Amino acid sequence: MHDVYLLTGSNLGDRARMLSLALQHIREKVGRIVRRSSVYQTEPWGFEDHRPFLNQAIRVKTRLSPSELLSALLQIELVLGRIRQADRYVSRVIDIDILFYDQLILSHKHLTIPHPLLHARRFVLAPMAEIAPDLEHPVLGMSITELLLLCPDPLQVEAVQVGAGYGLTPRQRGGR
Repeated sequence: MHDVYLLTGSNLGDRARMLSLALQHIREKVGRIVRRSSVYQTEPWGFEDHRPFLNQAIRVKTRLSPSELLSALLQIELVLGRIRQADRYVSRVIDIDILFYDQLILSHKHLTIPHPLLHARRFVLAPMAEIAPDLEHPVLGMSITELLLLCPDPLQVEAVQVGAGYGLTPRQRGGR
């Protein structure tokens, strides 16, 4: 079994429900979810939009190879309504990124592991620090906690409570 870390995100439609549906599909198509972070509300990174994202880091045990994993995740995004556009950074109903796959270092045209920008994104590092603070980045040789402390990203990231009906509850941790 391979140890994989993923990040889910959504800033269109019922964001919390999309994250929940992504979890269901990941369980069915990818493997056993071992751990998941709180849900974080985050400002869009790399583009301007007034709609914040909800993000969640997930640790999964899988038998899939990296290319099989990528195919499964792209299929899940498609089933959940993601339409890929030419612009790399746009609003989306669901996004599922591969952050780490064991301690593998891989660079192909359509897949780079570890995710090449995770160290510069607070919306990735904050939820990862919750579930794997001591995980070492195989390229940078630093823990997730160390990367978060050094992260230059100034964007707001806050944990929020997600209600049973998939919506945000009135009381959000961290206020805003």
